Amino acid sequence: MSRQRGQGADSEAGLRTQPAGRRSEGERAESWQQERARVLSQARVVVVKVGSAVLTDASGLNSQVLEGLAAQLAFLRDLPLTGEDAASAGQPEPAPHASDASAPAQGARRIVLVSSGAVAAGRAALASRGRAVEPTGLSARQAAAAVGQGQLMQAWDKVFLAHRMPTAQVLLTRDDLRARQRFLNARNTFAELLEWAVLPIVNENDTVSISELKFGDNDCLASLLVNLTGADLFINLTSASGVLAADPQKNPQAPILDHIDDVAALDLGQLCGGKTSVGTGGMYSKLLAARRAAQIGVPTLILPGREPYVIMRAF
Repeated sequence: MSRQRGQGADSEAGLRTQPAGRRSEGERAESWQQERARVLSQARVVVVKVGSAVLTDASGLNSQVLEGLAAQLAFLRDLPLTGEDAASAGQPEPAPHASDASAPAQGARRIVLVSSGAVAAGRAALASRGRAVEPTGLSARQAAAAVGQGQLMQAWDKVFLAHRMPTAQVLLTRDDLRARQRFLNARNTFAELLEWAVLPIVNENDTVSISELKFGDNDCLASLLVNLTGADLFINLTSASGVLAADPQKNPQAPILDHIDDVAALDLGQLCGGKTSVGTGGMYSKLLAARRAAQIGVPTLILPGREPYVIMRAF
């Protein structure tokens, strides 16, 4: 997790009062761990982003991965808040009859899911029907996304139905967040969906996007949604094992960082390798998104998305 020092913070959670340089190593370690625990326990609105490299394999969408993530997000939804946010959120009262299957659990936490995978799902769907394509140009990727977006939403809706979580599809372009009236409309829609305990599943509207107005990758889109939804925490799931201390292509033995004091101070070009084979992002774009979130004081948690129960273990 990281929050920018420029926001009055010098740790991943961003609320220390004593400069980190004046502490012993043991005190710094204890402090960031305590701050992490507090942020996770009080995060009422959470933006979760998952990319193509986590969701897909050679045959398209990986149903086991989707099922596992749905179970973890249902767990997060129902995880009780603590501290100030618990009182302000108003913890929901239990159903009069615990055995009443018609009364879905309503957790106090609200989640926004940003999901890539439409292009990869579209490519797999076409291949299964004898039309092998390799969408390399913008128009080809847009066409593959048009095929795959329905497949992606259907797959998500199916796995969340098992946890009694209604979903909503939201497709956005950069222009939607640049134009004030569109931004306000989007913000009001998200507020209503979250009030209804509906899970917005967000993706870029690739079919109508033009290269000059594309977000570039969903890491960028997710970081902008942190501001639009008033999120308290940004979770970014990666196909990597975590954020490494050096470029793994140059230093295969680079250790995983447990926290980052100041994401704005990182030399991302030196630290990160290239993009993934099926996605458009990579660790560079994830840390850049964390930097954007840090600019408005929101911490980021970057987790290995393919590890079982990784979100549950983080909380």
